[in-house]
Amino acid sequence: MTLQLTHFINGQRTGPSARTQAVFEPATGQQRGQVSLASASEVENAVSQAKAAFPAWAATTPLNRARVLFRFKALLEQHADELAELITREHGKVFDDAKGELTRGLEVVEFACGIPHLLKGEHSEQVGGGVDAWSTNQPLGVVAGIAPFNFPAMVPMWMFPIALACGNSFIMKPSEKDPSVPLRLAELLKDAGLPDGVFNVVNGDKEAVDVLLTHPDVEAVSFVGSTPIAEYIYATGSAHGKRIQALGGAKNHMVIMPDADLDQAVNALMGAAYGSAGERCMAISVAVAVGDEVADQLVAALAPKVRALKIGDGMNPGMEMGPLVSAQHLAKVKGYVDAGVSEGAELVVDGREVSVAGLEDGFFIGGCLFDRVNAEMSIYREEIFGPVLCVVRVPDYASAVQLINAHEYGNGTAIFTRDGDSARQFCNEIQVGMVGVNVPIPVPMAFHSFGGWKRSLFGPLHMHGPDGVRFYTRRKAITARWPTGIRSGADFSMPTMK
Repeated sequence: MTLQLTHFINGQRTGPSARTQAVFEPATGQQRGQVSLASASEVENAVSQAKAAFPAWAATTPLNRARVLFRFKALLEQHADELAELITREHGKVFDDAKGELTRGLEVVEFACGIPHLLKGEHSEQVGGGVDAWSTNQPLGVVAGIAPFNFPAMVPMWMFPIALACGNSFIMKPSEKDPSVPLRLAELLKDAGLPDGVFNVVNGDKEAVDVLLTHPDVEAVSFVGSTPIAEYIYATGSAHGKRIQALGGAKNHMVIMPDADLDQAVNALMGAAYGSAGERCMAISVAVAVGDEVADQLVAALAPKVRALKIGDGMNPGMEMGPLVSAQHLAKVKGYVDAGVSEGAELVVDGREVSVAGLEDGFFIGGCLFDRVNAEMSIYREEIFGPVLCVVRVPDYASAVQLINAHEYGNGTAIFTRDGDSARQFCNEIQVGMVGVNVPIPVPMAFHSFGGWKRSLFGPLHMHGPDGVRFYTRRKAITARWPTGIRSGADFSMPTMK
């Protein structure tokens, strides 16, 4: 039976929309279901329901909002295998990777559970004669999130737990390629005690997005995706008075110094370049080898490992890489490999003709490894978002830094070295938002904030962590003087917070 994936508005799933789109299972290439594409009126209804639910939720104490999130956390843990299977079925990443994605999202829920502390403002006593001053952090109102296909659980959970904890109502617009998990998360939030209308899911395309960006009752929009769309989100939302947080594309470099532990670097590159079939905004897609000797050794060590990648249905135990998310994306990634060959890069490992027995219609490509890539090639300049690793050779450390700093993206980078001086200098000089030292994918923990520099981020605030709380609240400063008043009598009951 074909799944009917609709919307979740005001505490329940809706009927189907007039327009729909097919949802596929990437491993088989077969249609799994169809997802409704919301009309403008359907999105407006979600906004209306969220607006109506906001006052009561905002008036709920931070402590009681946190208790809802604690129950939601328990339900996430209880349903982890179910959610991970939904991720694998619709995105394609291997089951263990899907479990890891859930864990990284769960960490933000755990962070948001500390909202009574995180919302504490500042206080100054006696700023004047009998005058005190303090600040509070208050919710914005109706806010929205637009998520990409590559992390159908984690990226939404980078957004809505903090937004809800801060007292906002939320509208989630997932990717139409893999919408099942966000819909299931909405049901779990309801089971955790979240009032109807506080969290809504609308599936759709540009029509739905444009309503969220222009609707006068939507105060803020958070987005993760490609840079061209991030630019559009930022420009359109800002022009309509929205607070915008738009994370764009990436081209993440890993520098391998001559003194690096080569085995450690190779193993790190395998996971960082080919994990989740390269469909990660923090994937390492460029290995910058300092010196030809390092490059020769690196390519010689990588090539057999790339050829030996275990590729197949992500639900099968032992798989290391699953399919790409769609036939269109598979064609795009293969096109980049074709371009790399035509531009003169050396294709050391060619994964274009990989086929998985019994899954010949699946959207599979093998790991690809290029050597002798230069900065003028499209496979270097552009984000491929697939299992394609480019090795660039540079003569020295300074050339590596210059190469990375010259790129239009500044999302993530790493250096592998035993030299603390080189690592410290790299952290200071590099023009990139997230930096790893002997760590290939330096995604900050939930209590720090995630975001890049340059054309990898549009808007001043990063995602989750302290910046997440700042994004979903507005500061109010209060200055007060009180005349002498009548004192109440004694109260002998145990003081409690209601």
